[in-house]
Amino acid sequence: MIAYLLAGRNLPFWVVASLLAGLAVGGASTIGVAEGAYNTGISAGWYNAAWAVAAILVGLIVARRYRRMEVATLPELFERHYSTSGRVIGVIGQLVLQIVIISVQYVAGGAILSSLLPDVFSFRQGMFITAVVFIGITLIGGFWAAGLTNIINVILIYVGVILGVIIAVRKIGGFGALVAKLPSEHPGFDLGAIGWPLIIAWFMVMVTMAFSVQSVVQITFAAKDSSSASKGFILGGLIILPIGFISAILGMAATILHPEIIATEALPRIVLSLSPVVAGLVLAGLWAADVSTASVLLVGSATLVVGDLIKRFVAPDLEEKEERRISRIAVLVLSVFTYLLAYFVSGNILKTLLLGLSLTTGYTLVTLMTIFWPKICRRAHAAWTLLTSMAALAVWLIFPQISTFFQRIGLI
Repeated sequence: MIAYLLAGRNLPFWVVASLLAGLAVGGASTIGVAEGAYNTGISAGWYNAAWAVAAILVGLIVARRYRRMEVATLPELFERHYSTSGRVIGVIGQLVLQIVIISVQYVAGGAILSSLLPDVFSFRQGMFITAVVFIGITLIGGFWAAGLTNIINVILIYVGVILGVIIAVRKIGGFGALVAKLPSEHPGFDLGAIGWPLIIAWFMVMVTMAFSVQSVVQITFAAKDSSSASKGFILGGLIILPIGFISAILGMAATILHPEIIATEALPRIVLSLSPVVAGLVLAGLWAADVSTASVLLVGSATLVVGDLIKRFVAPDLEEKEERRISRIAVLVLSVFTYLLAYFVSGNILKTLLLGLSLTTGYTLVTLMTIFWPKICRRAHAAWTLLTSMAALAVWLIFPQISTFFQRIGLI
């Protein structure tokens, strides 16, 4: 398991950075930001800035500690300090969270291919091709393969999006013309236009997520040493930072070049108006963003299944060769399951399930208390904290009237 799912704990800092950047810069960081910028301007780029700050904070505060713990998963850490029930509850919550996010990546991949190459791919065909690539990369090479392909993916993302910005801005007549031609009601380069409450919320969600989601934290576990973990996360944060604001410029350009469209069409319309070569590079970059995210998530989920369920409760004495085989089977089963979830479950339900990100608050609280203040933590704390978070989320989903009430009193 260590060799396949944790790359033998031997990742240098530059591969750590590429894994993190590839995980962070997905469809939401490019297409989603461009869509937001169509109406809210450059301020949509704060989404990526929040991710970047979260990564840098992990690098500065906990990455070294995570690596020195010599664990494979966060639930394993919970069992060491608390109880077996803390581990079981922890792995269930982490798996639900990651399975939903992986499913969304298939949907995003299908949307990218079908929007930008409608004569070649239908939405379902795009999802299938995306799934084949996700599964192939992860199944064959594990975490090392994900890290090395993410180096290429991150380069493709930046080359594609920057080329798209250059060509689109040239069509408008330069940056001066971009500013001048924006509609008078458009916020343009106002950094606070999207609303500071939303920006603060992004930072809060991203920071809690970066400290406690298995796929993120596993990158520190796989680093060569504590220094590589810390430096890799800081470098990864710096790589993540600009892409949101660059993608936002594409969305603003679409406001001028295609004022009649809806926001979701902003980036596809820009790409389709470019020359075939440039459009191909931009498409490759956007799709690479999706692939890079999903491959890391798949490895993280397989690590939870193998380390926290199979090795812990079913077959604790597995040999390395058998572990690798079971790890690949876990990747394959998770891939098929998440693909079927994405294929059959409606997008609205998936969006609702993404509220599961709120679970990361409980995980972050337990993790930080365990690392920095272990003496005040009792054995039952982890299980009850995580159960309370899950119960609160379940109540929120089952009784939508609660959300309506908070909206009426102005709290959300």
